[in-house]
Amino acid sequence: MSGDSRVDMTEGAIAPKLLSLSWPLVAGNLLQTLYNLADVFWVGRVGADAVAAVSLMFPTSWMFVSTAMGITAATIALVSQHVGAGEDREADRVVGQTVLLTLAVSVVLAVAGFAFRHPLLELIGAEGAVFTEALAYIEVIFLSLPLTFLFFAFRAALQGAGDTKTAMWLMVASAGLNVVLDPILIIGWGPIAGMGTRGAAIATLVARLFATAAGVYILLRGDWGVRLRPTDLRPDPERLRKLVDIGYPATLDGWARSFSAVVMAAFVARFGPTPTAAYGIGVRLMSVSWTVSGAVGQATATGVGQNLGARTPDRAASVAWTAMAGTMGLLFAAAGLVMAFPAEAMRLFIDEQPVIDAGVTFLRIVAPSWAFFGGVMVIQGAFRGAGVTKAAMALSFLSRWIFRVPVALAVAFTWTVSLPVVGTVSGLAWGVEGLWWAYVVGAVTSFAVAVAWFRLGTWREGVLDRGATPAPGDD
Repeated sequence: MSGDSRVDMTEGAIAPKLLSLSWPLVAGNLLQTLYNLADVFWVGRVGADAVAAVSLMFPTSWMFVSTAMGITAATIALVSQHVGAGEDREADRVVGQTVLLTLAVSVVLAVAGFAFRHPLLELIGAEGAVFTEALAYIEVIFLSLPLTFLFFAFRAALQGAGDTKTAMWLMVASAGLNVVLDPILIIGWGPIAGMGTRGAAIATLVARLFATAAGVYILLRGDWGVRLRPTDLRPDPERLRKLVDIGYPATLDGWARSFSAVVMAAFVARFGPTPTAAYGIGVRLMSVSWTVSGAVGQATATGVGQNLGARTPDRAASVAWTAMAGTMGLLFAAAGLVMAFPAEAMRLFIDEQPVIDAGVTFLRIVAPSWAFFGGVMVIQGAFRGAGVTKAAMALSFLSRWIFRVPVALAVAFTWTVSLPVVGTVSGLAWGVEGLWWAYVVGAVTSFAVAVAWFRLGTWREGVLDRGATPAPGDD
């Protein structure tokens, strides 16, 4: 595969090119899910303590992933805009600085995490056998952090250039390797003794090492649209500052989403195991919509970035609206199917009738809002492609911490408080259904804000310094 796998979003019909960019990203997201499912499946053969240990590490792992995604959100914005402007050499320089920054950040996180691994596990509540299993797992995961960050850098560089297929094929190979290694290293095979959770982490490390090594080789070759040149690894304070300035809101965005998910799960847990189980299944069904809309949002980021680089902001807007309309249409159809057969959807995961009944209620309330969730994610992608990552971060914060969590508190629970001037204020006590309606309110309200904000057009300038001149000695 070579540079002809790049998609130029600055000309031609928009919808087919968006589809061409999006489907490898959807596949890549699904393969990432396969990674996680394979680990949990085989770790489950070791015992409940091992499963609990791996599950306990998920929020911590997501924090690291959010950090890597933040840095590389800036890479996608800058590379796509340079490519759209015909400045491939400038795009290469961004790639070099991205590699430098991701290595520096990941090494610091890995060293700090490894040094404080014991107090970290105590802080998140790991005890006894779970502590032992979690420690064995996280020690290897910390060692693999530089590989994880480098792969994100590789994927973002190619995505900014308009190539989403190459990274997908590497994910296919990497996920396949992980699936093969998991039972061997976790359970044991022949002379290889099973290592439990440490084996799961080692399988992940080996798979990431393969994908990262192949990715770095591809970037060094430079046949796929962008090139990593060793001379570009010299620190460039101006480009590093721009990567950090554009990237940190995307990191905070990921953290805000992660923390809100933990809070909502804690709210649901207060109503007992049946709604909690129904919620867990419902969220897994919702995750399909996130996979699709997240991938289309990433493709939208590339399309918007390329067109801003080419100084065609009207076409950039058309890319965003086309992506949003297509995504919302697809998710409305998916929601309609689930609403027509909600019990059947729940029975795919569980046979317990009380859980199925609770899940049917969840799906009938929340499913119609999936399209609005998707629409917001696409517009966030458009903002990120323009380099306006603070707007994308603000939309996540508004959706979850202004329009969802406070509404959940207001309508789901029984409480009373006396306020000056206002007087006595009480919760509506709708019960667990109030939590489901909070999801709807968050989705619909944030969608209205997102559309209005995007229509203002404050993103149309992009983030390129049009007055930049090549550095001395650059080719």
